[in-house]
Amino acid sequence: MIRDALSADAPGICGIYNYYVENTVITFEEAPVSSEDMEGRVRETQEKFPWLVWDEKGEILGFAYAGSWKGRCAYRFSVESTVYVRQDVRGRGVGKALYGKLLEELSRRGVHMVLAGIALPNEESQALHERFGFKKAAHFSEVGFKFGRWVDVGYWEKRLTSPASDRLAKEEEPCPW
Repeated sequence: MIRDALSADAPGICGIYNYYVENTVITFEEAPVSSEDMEGRVRETQEKFPWLVWDEKGEILGFAYAGSWKGRCAYRFSVESTVYVRQDVRGRGVGKALYGKLLEELSRRGVHMVLAGIALPNEESQALHERFGFKKAAHFSEVGFKFGRWVDVGYWEKRLTSPASDRLAKEEEPCPW
């Protein structure tokens, strides 16, 4: 079941995320995240954006969320998105289902542009994003350093078209931040 993340999901989210922290360059975070810190991250993200989990009989198998692309108000219709899946369930469609639901929710909320940063190489993530219509927009060479090596980062983008984003942009509301 895909649902909004709860505070009680923090340990399960950490279990997934910390695997990637400790074993991959997929995230540039270098130290494991505590459940308390993760709970705070989830709560802070959900003040403005969705954070979804795949809950299967009380076990968190994956999560997806979006956050602000940049801090300036002019970027308020753009987000950066991410998805993580528990290592032992990769290939079961968890990431695809989570990402599809996340994109639906972002569109409903009036998001115009979704950006995804991918540490390279990562053919699996590239394929997932391109399956959803993301196009590569940028490539930054050697911007990260982890596990004794330089890591490139690519950015993929997807424009969401929705009545909500069109309406919000036309109204030119004052920045809510």
